[in-house]
Formats: sequence, C-alpha cells, structure tokens
Amino acid sequence: MNKNKVLQVWMGILLCSVNGLLGSALECSDHDLTGAICSISVEKLLDRAIQHAELIYRVSDEARTLFEEMFIPLAISAHQSYGGNSCTSNLVHVPTSKLEIQQISDKWLLHSVLILVQFWIDPLADLQDSLDRYDNAPSSLLSKTRWISTKLMNLKHGVLVLMSKMLDEGSLELENNESMTRHMVAPAMAEHVLRDYTVLTCFKKDAHKMETFLKLLRCRQTDNLSCPFF
Repeated sequence: MNKNKVLQVWMGILLCSVNGLLGSALECSDHDLTGAICSISVEKLLDRAIQHAELIYRVSDEARTLFEEMFIPLAISAHQSYGGNSCTSNLVHVPTSKLEIQQISDKWLLHSVLILVQFWIDPLADLQDSLDRYDNAPSSLLSKTRWISTKLMNLKHGVLVLMSKMLDEGSLELENNESMTRHMVAPAMAEHVLRDYTVLTCFKKDAHKMETFLKLLRCRQTDNLSCPFF
C-alpha cells in the first residue's frame, strides 16, 4: 500500500472517531443552540465548547500539514520568496499579548471567540470552493475542511448559548466583516495554492486563540486566580 493510500485510510479513521465524539458535543436539545434556553449547566457547556475548539484546532493543523505535503513543494520557489504570512484576521480587535489576555473581562473573552468564529465562516467556505476545483486534492483534505466549517458553525451556536446564559445578552450576532474576510492575502499573491495555504495557516493560528480564550474562561470560572498555563 503506497504512502498516500495509508494516509487516506488513517485520515478516514480519525475523522470517523472525531465525528462520533462530537456528534452531541455542543447540543443541549434540537432547539437549544438556536436561541432557546439550554438546560445544561454553564460548566458543561463550557467544557463542550473547549472540546470542540480543541478538535477544530487539531484538525486544522492536520489539514494544513496535509495540504503542505501535497501541494507546497510544487510552488516552493514562489513560497520562499513570499515575505511572511498576511493574516487579515490580525486586523480584528481581539487580545493578542499575554498581558491583554490576562486582563480582558469574561465578557470580552466570549466576544473575542465569537468575533474570530464569525470572521472565519466566509473564508473557509471560499477555501472549500477553491479546493473542490483542484484536480488532485485528496478526499481526506476535502473532508477535513468541510468538517471544520460545520463544527465552526456548531461552536458559534455554542458560544451564543454561553453568552446568553453567562452574560444575559440573548442570541447576540456581531457585525459581519465582509470586506475583510474576502481578502486573506495581499492582492499580488495570485497563486491559488499559496492563497489557500495561507488561509489554512492563518485559521490554524486563530483556532488556537479560540481554544486559549475558552480555557482561560473556564479557569476563571473555577476561581483559580493563577491560571498558570497562560
């Protein structure tokens, strides 16, 4: 069995396991994630949101690695000449430094997660459309990116429920940054492969931020003032 075949089999097993684990990860009932009051405790909701964020980050890392192995060597010269990442999401106002993250309120921790989730919905949809046009994109990569988009929407609903329960803000919807989400790299970067690779790279970084913010929020909820892992 060749390397690609082994990789696809392994990825299929992983995705089946992940999907099984997350089948009810953020669900309270059929209606609770779409605006109704959820009967599950804040603690359990937060734990499930963290589990969701952890798996989104893990799968995004695997998707980026797989994409790099499959396509980046084909454009390695252009990639080496490109001066660093151009993550447009850097322009979104969320805390970035360790000091900011420690000082931000619980309210803005949740707002920051929601801002990042909503920011990425359109770029990931665009990425999927782009990958679907590749002649040789492995099915495991396409499955992973579709899975990420679906679970990101689930995470959005879960965060909205948390905000409703913890902050009494109801089903808050933030403003859509359409002008930013459609331009993830510099205009001169026309190569589709490098554009898609940049989207995956930037999303992986922001998925880690979502996970970090949610874990800090859980730490605070347990009255642990030190929270040493931040």
